[in-house]
Amino acid sequence: MDDESDTEYLAYVKGRVAALRRFAYLLCGDGHQADDLVQETFTKLYARWPRISRAENVDAYVHTMIVRSFLDEKRRGWWRVGLFASAPERPASEQAGVEERTVVRAALSQVPPRQQAVLVLRFLCDKPVDEVARILGCSAGTVKSQTSHGLNALRRILGDRIPVTDGEGVRR
Repeated sequence: MDDESDTEYLAYVKGRVAALRRFAYLLCGDGHQADDLVQETFTKLYARWPRISRAENVDAYVHTMIVRSFLDEKRRGWWRVGLFASAPERPASEQAGVEERTVVRAALSQVPPRQQAVLVLRFLCDKPVDEVARILGCSAGTVKSQTSHGLNALRRILGDRIPVTDGEGVRR
């Protein structure tokens, strides 16, 4: 790549890294895995930057790359090496709603990967059906059915554990 193209790439990456990391975290629920997804995407993006930078909506293209990396990782997960017998303990957090987020994140991780991606894109990233279909490379009808199946799976998984709060965020 020439210097001008490198400069454009670096400007894009610096301006979007935080938002893309949040997006990846919403998909996978793990900070380290989110970093890996974003790094893998940036590596692929660099190799294709001269062509991708001319795209009408670079962000949509990059979101598609992250979702596909996430789904690919779920498919090939059987060969990954586990370095620890158990996950390291995370520091205690004092943020409000942590318990509810933890319950929802745990339930979401039990939903099949494609349904998980649809639910994250539709409800956590607030993307319309047509855009989710474009990102996942499927029809709008498939997105709708995957949304329905995913929500039903979440209902089965959560059962009575669905966090209920009043209008002011206080658990009832």
